Amino acid sequence: MIAPVKVALLVETSNAYARGLLRGIVSYIREHRPWSLYLSEHNRGDKPPGWLAHWNGHGIIARIENPAIAQALRHVNVPIVDVSAARLIPSLPWFETDDGAIAHLAADHLLERGFKYFAYAGDARFNWSNWRCEHFQNCVRAAGRDCFVYRPSKGFSLDDQEQVDDLANWIRGLPRPAGVMACYDLRGQQVLAACRRIGVAVPDEVAVIGVDNDDLLCELSDPPLSSVIPNTQRTGYEATKLLDEMMSGKKVRGETHLIPPSGIATRQSTDVLAIDDRNVARAVHFIRQHACDGIKVKDVLKAVPHSRTLLESRFKKLIGRTPHEEILRVRLDRVKQLLTGTDLSLEQIAERAGFPHVEYLSVAFRREVGMPPSQFRAHNRP
Repeated sequence: MIAPVKVALLVETSNAYARGLLRGIVSYIREHRPWSLYLSEHNRGDKPPGWLAHWNGHGIIARIENPAIAQALRHVNVPIVDVSAARLIPSLPWFETDDGAIAHLAADHLLERGFKYFAYAGDARFNWSNWRCEHFQNCVRAAGRDCFVYRPSKGFSLDDQEQVDDLANWIRGLPRPAGVMACYDLRGQQVLAACRRIGVAVPDEVAVIGVDNDDLLCELSDPPLSSVIPNTQRTGYEATKLLDEMMSGKKVRGETHLIPPSGIATRQSTDVLAIDDRNVARAVHFIRQHACDGIKVKDVLKAVPHSRTLLESRFKKLIGRTPHEEILRVRLDRVKQLLTGTDLSLEQIAERAGFPHVEYLSVAFRREVGMPPSQFRAHNRP
């Protein structure tokens, strides 16, 4: 009998991001040969576990989050794949969510809602937060807007309530209405708490979007928090695939693999349109409610008392797209969600997204996304 492959997982289970990685690892193993996995209780800041010095397995997948763990792993003579943004051992292959794409999604989400003022609430201790901040600022500036960045007045522990007071002072100074990107969901929850503390209405005065889509954390927020959905399952899956290849003899050094996010889970914290033109706001709301019902621009004109020429002119000025382009954008977003989150056929997806036939969907998708739906599905699912 062939002995099973033994792989250690230095990945915490305390947050949604890490649990998504673990689901991807399990998904790969189920599809391929069984492995003997070792997963001990482990947190981001922990010292190296005692068993690591005597590990006699075949490979390791690790979130290398602190120098002590990095130093310990340098002395382990087995293939290792890193799934942390800290990048403390540059010679290892590295898998991380694409922070540029995450920030771009968040910026577009807030820009689509008509905000003129933008802000970023991050955590400068982490590379991924700083990268998201830089990309978010670039996206906002490319749209001709300024971005205000939260700079803590001092160092705070993760659950320090003084941090909420510090955020509240920062929010007091923001021009409004403002769209705020939080570096992850916990920071988003703190921003919402700060807004409540000083009586700032969410989402009317400040709209907030987080990252990670931690369902419990987002739904327990007040109001429920919108969040970018990183494709953590695919990240874990692809990292496991590469480790399998390395354990079979593939030589790899320092490769970078960035995995794009899946989309956005929109909840009450950004469910607003910061547009002064009431008719355009009504038209946008109508489109987002009914685009996947197969509506056309003439249906929008029935809901909004404007001529087509005037509506398109106002729409283009305030939203940056025509009503037809907005209908198509909403439909294609729905297609992306169904491609990555379901096993529905393209015919079923076309019907649910409001496209009259598959051919139209395929042509529009390729034109707007740059690849056919089948390729998009393959790239964004394990």
